[in-house]
Amino acid sequence: MIKKRCVIYAKDIQRITGRSERYSHLVLQKIRSLLDKNKGQFITVSEFSAFTGIPEADLENYLR
Repeated sequence: MIKKRCVIYAKDIQRITGRSERYSHLVLQKIRSLLDKNKGQFITVSEFSAFTGIPEADLENYLR
């Protein structure tokens, strides 16, 4: 059984975009702000996908 992660981290965003760690944290902050989430709450892959417009199927390759 293959388990898929449902949470995305700054390191994942770095791998996907090729940008810095600081940029990745800013993206997570922006998503949290738009979704009215608190600082400690996680961002899901589907939320990140909706924000960036990158299909979830394309993101799966980076989350292994």
